[in-house]
Amino acid sequence: MARTTPPRPLDVEALFPEVAVHRKAAVRLHPRRGNPGARDSSLGGPVLWPRSQPWPHCEDDHPRTAFSPPADGQIPLVPVLQLFAADVPEPSFPDGTDVLQVLWCPFDHEHGYVPRPEIFWRDSAESGLEPADPPRPTGADSDYLPDPCVLHPERVTDYPHWDLPDGLADALEDRFEQLEEESGWSYWSHLSVSDGIKVGGYPTWTQEPNWPTCPTCRRRMEHLLTVNSAEFDGESWRAWLPVEDTPATGTIWDLPYEERRRIQSPPGLMLGDMGGIYLFECPSCPGRPFAYRSDCS
Repeated sequence: MARTTPPRPLDVEALFPEVAVHRKAAVRLHPRRGNPGARDSSLGGPVLWPRSQPWPHCEDDHPRTAFSPPADGQIPLVPVLQLFAADVPEPSFPDGTDVLQVLWCPFDHEHGYVPRPEIFWRDSAESGLEPADPPRPTGADSDYLPDPCVLHPERVTDYPHWDLPDGLADALEDRFEQLEEESGWSYWSHLSVSDGIKVGGYPTWTQEPNWPTCPTCRRRMEHLLTVNSAEFDGESWRAWLPVEDTPATGTIWDLPYEERRRIQSPPGLMLGDMGGIYLFECPSCPGRPFAYRSDCS
């Protein structure tokens, strides 16, 4: 079943034409529990892997937490996301590739105390690709091990939230407040940045933006994708809960916890306190430098 974000309740650019120049295209992936195959776009599902390449492992030092890795042995990375260009063409796929894969180490790292992601670009027609059968890491927190989900990509428009230039945010503050008082709709929660796991658009920062700089060209890197803990929160749900998941009576918060959880956080991820991991790259430089950031409420 497709997932459809409700139309924005108000015309953002008519109300605030100043933000129009800052709009960005995004693709909400809308993962939902399922049984994807290795040649499907998926979150937490099986992935293709070259027969000739060993499965990657993490050899980093890890801080001691409630879920710490074994003292000995390498830690196999966990498949998080596989995207085929046929399903989601929006990423800037390098020439000769049509698959984006995200794997991560499912233990906290000093950088953000979240899993550390890695990305891989592949050609789905490459010989020797086969469904991977990676070993499962021992002792990992289930919050970092996504349940298999099929995807329902949907194109939406993002307007900046935390990334709204300071001067413009200050200039629009009174109008934002007036709109919320008169209509009940908040620019920040309902009209700006789309929630959930997505490609492109703006990161759904919960704190001040922390954009990485490319180590080669020294320019700000581009947002590749966001992996969020949830599709919406207690403030944003009216705008970002898909039409198909809207209860026939009452609100999403009236549903039993487990039923709501399957809609709000289908992969079962929890990154910090309802936080997110944001992946960036510089597609202009050789080797496509990659970086990630994270935050939480």
